[in-house]
Amino acid sequence: MKHPLPAQPRHIGVLRLSALGDVCNLVPTVRALQRQWPEARITWIVGKAEHSLLAGLSGVELVVYDKASGLAGMRALWRELGDTRFDVLLHMQQALRASVLSLGLKADVRVGYDKARAKDAQHWFTHRQLAPHPRAHVLESFLDFARLLGVEDLSLAWDLPIPAAAWEEARALTQEAPYLLMSPCANPRLRNFRNWSAEGYAAVVQHAWEQHGLKTVLTGGGSTQEREMGARIQALCPDEAVIDAIGATSLKGLLALIDAARAVIAPDSGPVHMANALNTPTVGLYATTNPDRAAPYRWREFVVNRYPEAVRTYLHKDPETIPWGQRVRHPDAMSLIHADDVIERLEAVLQHAAAPPPDKDA
Repeated sequence: MKHPLPAQPRHIGVLRLSALGDVCNLVPTVRALQRQWPEARITWIVGKAEHSLLAGLSGVELVVYDKASGLAGMRALWRELGDTRFDVLLHMQQALRASVLSLGLKADVRVGYDKARAKDAQHWFTHRQLAPHPRAHVLESFLDFARLLGVEDLSLAWDLPIPAAAWEEARALTQEAPYLLMSPCANPRLRNFRNWSAEGYAAVVQHAWEQHGLKTVLTGGGSTQEREMGARIQALCPDEAVIDAIGATSLKGLLALIDAARAVIAPDSGPVHMANALNTPTVGLYATTNPDRAAPYRWREFVVNRYPEAVRTYLHKDPETIPWGQRVRHPDAMSLIHADDVIERLEAVLQHAAAPPPDKDA
């Protein structure tokens, strides 16, 4: 017998630890739950860096689990939530670590992905599974949890908080000059070949400066890879065209920079989804991941999409025949993107952003 879902949940648990882009895509589901049940308590168990991004999210209790703390950290979290029982736990992380973490949480019913979308046998750890949703975007997969609970209004809302200190960070870097934000590197995980070339980025920087008078703010973490990429881009550009903010901002400061940017350019990584959440015009660079699944949701039409070509070139397969979400793990895949492709999409997104809104009475 299926575990019944609560008709009027009083306490909803959300388990999603990472990553930055994914938690941004999850926020609209939380907002939909809040609209449906404004009196419900929502507790979100989230990763350490992701907490820094989401801190202050209205109406949500954020509980941090640091993945580096391992089993000891899990036990500490179980003690912290020892007196808490959820009416429903939304298990939204497809990873064994999160499933193990879920075992120490008390819940009347645990909801997870359907077998087609569940990884690491996640369905063994849940009572109810989502209805199948083949070829769903990540954001839509999260909304499926709200759909299963009977939420009616699935309109998109984020309202990510940006504190005054973050705006001060951004102004100190930009001096309020108009700018394009570029985050050239994705997470430097093993075989995560999402980064484009310094030469390509530099050509776009040059175009934005010469044609629009836009400086480019380079952002990213403080890793050696990111700093080296930033240095290579700067070496190819006029000094006055680039503001180097790599490793120089907090996550909230990055949010403020993104919010004030004329546009954002980045590969499949947290910043494109942060920009999407803030509705900043966004050009995503996609060749190794499928943009139909993971593009910045509100700016999908402005993606540079070389994924089908990468699948044919490096996997030697038809894009329609491979598993949904399969990555092209080849170091040359992003070279299929050319500077002219990115410049064309940048021009299109800037023109779109500058266009007056349609006349509703027309």
